[in-house]
Amino acid sequence: MAITDNGTPLELGYLFPAEWEKHKSTWLSYPHNETSWPGKIHTIFPWYHQFIKELAKGELVNINVTDDAMQVRVFKALTEAGVNMQNISLHQFPTNDAWCRDHGPAFLLNPDAEFPKVIVNWKYNGWGNKYAAELDTLIPSRIGELLGLPVFFPGIVMEGGSVDFNGKGTLLTTTSCLLHPNRNPDLQQQQIEHYLMHYYGVKQVLWLGEGIEGDDTDGHIDDLTRFVNEDTVVTVVEHQKSDANFIPLQENLASLSRMRLLNGKQLNIAELPMPEPMYYEGQRLPVSYANFYVANAGVMVPTYRCKQDDLAITVLERCFKDRPVIGIDSVEIIWGLGSWHCLSQQEPEIIAGQ
Repeated sequence: MAITDNGTPLELGYLFPAEWEKHKSTWLSYPHNETSWPGKIHTIFPWYHQFIKELAKGELVNINVTDDAMQVRVFKALTEAGVNMQNISLHQFPTNDAWCRDHGPAFLLNPDAEFPKVIVNWKYNGWGNKYAAELDTLIPSRIGELLGLPVFFPGIVMEGGSVDFNGKGTLLTTTSCLLHPNRNPDLQQQQIEHYLMHYYGVKQVLWLGEGIEGDDTDGHIDDLTRFVNEDTVVTVVEHQKSDANFIPLQENLASLSRMRLLNGKQLNIAELPMPEPMYYEGQRLPVSYANFYVANAGVMVPTYRCKQDDLAITVLERCFKDRPVIGIDSVEIIWGLGSWHCLSQQEPEIIAGQ
């Protein structure tokens, strides 16, 4: 069911909710592409299954798989991992890769509309044609068909990891990613803002600059700065002046301090440490505590077996007092150049009266 001429989501009163609002489910695409974890994909599954186990304690987990054989294998593996299988639903929607944050559906809500929930199907081109994406870019429409939801098609490239929301009309992103010529080379910043506002249902776009070292997405916001409530962000800060991340993260910190929300209020800013640098086969990896995922049952935080892990969890515990903060080892997962937030996409619950 597609909407093409009834107006944009913003015009129809839809909004992309904040991640901490109640979920109906989390959507995942089960890892299978060995080129994302060359030589190591077999090492990621104990931690990936732990992530699913924690998610399933508080919500339905919908998982895209490629075929019958994978469906049987995944069901068996999750059962053996002690996952609550009553909260697991497997769908034969083939994908190129596992990064559901970027290729999954963007769910927007308007509880008063004829269709209280809709999907936006942005184009997805594998982070600037770096990787194959012909299956991934179909996923939102396939899920829309499954759920019987209307689907909007903005017609431009956008990735879920490149945007973050406070649920009150403000979106946070980076120029390094959204203005990169490998996404939408014919669009200027003001035109991209127009699309962001009209298809995410927001009224304000705040721009940061560069992302972190090792991030092959050209600077996704979900490795950098995240809203934790409507007027507070956590942002990663590097304290080693010799580190390549030091200056860009200081610049982003300064930019955040100058920003004002729609009501004129200054952002509250909490600083997250950066983990110790990690390398694999000479490649720097995009390790970041900002790649946490806020689920119904808890906040799932990537950890990296270093001394900063405990501090990062403590900072987030101060921000999320309504649910536990759960560290899940990401040392193997991060070789794929992403972690728990990159792997997941939330489907919000429709709550009347919001």
